[in-house]
Amino acid sequence: MPRIVRGALVQASWTGDKESMIQKHEERAHEAAKQGAQFILFQELFYGPYFCQVQDTQYYSYTELIPDGPTTKRMQDLARQTGMVVVAPMYEEDEQASGIYYNTAAVIDADGKYLGKYRKTHIPHVKGFWEKFYFRPGNLGYPVFETAVGKIGVYICYDRHFPEGARALGLNGAELVFIPSATSRGLSEYLWRIEQVSHALANGYFVGTINRTGIEPLGDDDFYGQSYFVDPRGQFVGAVGDAHDEELLVRDLDFDCVQEVRQTWQFYRDRRPEAYGDLVRP
Repeated sequence: MPRIVRGALVQASWTGDKESMIQKHEERAHEAAKQGAQFILFQELFYGPYFCQVQDTQYYSYTELIPDGPTTKRMQDLARQTGMVVVAPMYEEDEQASGIYYNTAAVIDADGKYLGKYRKTHIPHVKGFWEKFYFRPGNLGYPVFETAVGKIGVYICYDRHFPEGARALGLNGAELVFIPSATSRGLSEYLWRIEQVSHALANGYFVGTINRTGIEPLGDDDFYGQSYFVDPRGQFVGAVGDAHDEELLVRDLDFDCVQEVRQTWQFYRDRRPEAYGDLVRP
């Protein structure tokens, strides 16, 4: 029997406050569950605006502990209610050191069990993306989580410009990699349908990627949506999300495709790590 996994992506716009933003995502999750989805991904920093368009200490107030903060607990309840794996990107305060913050995604299994987290590794600091003001680079490596639907990894927004972490996730066994993002129309839209597709092709796994929509109060550029799933052959699974409007994307992924592609294109077998030393020089 084919190994079909039904997944969901939530492409959303900012509501104006944290609580209504969380409620919106909870509602979309219940909608996805009614459609038979087995996992769901939320967008980068899902319960807030993309505040990195400015540098302002007031936005430190969006931080929470993971997993001991209230939103992680709420996402665990959501997973139990819906029976779905939930991947929830949030603004994390380090549990060991107050004042140290990360751009993080919590991974929760379908029974509500907290499995772990990924902290965004590559942190930009350019006009409109002042992230070094808010986040320390991640220090947890590239974990892959054994979930009810399979082996999943996470890579966050700016990470997608770096193939090294995408390859590390594949080497660590990922069958599906989530790439939640908040990226605006003026800078990288032309890359959006290239980079994540390339990661899927080069590593033989599915990618589910989200971009938010709309114009937020802190910036002039709008977020261009176009969330999608892509398979290990580099083909979009169903239509790409709308470029302007909110959308819940629910798609069926044939996980048998992962093994089929890896047995056809032997990219892992034919790697030459002994020849790549120059790539890791500072």
